[in-house]
Amino acid sequence: MSTDNKLMDMLVGYAASHRHPFNIFVHLLGIPTIMLGVFIPLTWAGFDVGNISINLAHAALVGFFLFYLTLDKLFAVVFLVFAFGIAQVAAAIGALPQGTAATIAAAAFFGGYVAQFVGHAVEKSLPVLVKHPIQANLAAPFFTVVEVFKLLGLRDELFNQVQQQIEHELRS
Repeated sequence: MSTDNKLMDMLVGYAASHRHPFNIFVHLLGIPTIMLGVFIPLTWAGFDVGNISINLAHAALVGFFLFYLTLDKLFAVVFLVFAFGIAQVAAAIGALPQGTAATIAAAAFFGGYVAQFVGHAVEKSLPVLVKHPIQANLAAPFFTVVEVFKLLGLRDELFNQVQQQIEHELRS
């Protein structure tokens, strides 16, 4: 399967179960919130290289970035900038007393997931997380970037192709 087909397959699969505006809105808030909840404890393990602090949150975002590069370079670069900002916020929260940071991390993580389930309840669709938990967690941050592009009217040709494919599959 070519990268274009892999990207298109993923976009069609995601977009088909994320059509309701409320569900999309909730995902745009919930996924970065979940990322923050995951990144906070990852900031507790790291090392310094000169004046630069590197932690496991940075390692995770680089891993995601490398995977996303196999899908789409522009989306991957935008993700990297977006995720780096979240990692920086996570580092600031992670520097708070550990009990406080852990409470914020847990609230962000679980609150973000509750929001996802509420969004899917409104949409009346089963979250991908239930069917494919690993795939859902790997792909969700990528789709957040994709959704922002769609909302801003960027790369309309790609999104028109996605919509045509969804309509074709619904007719079949």
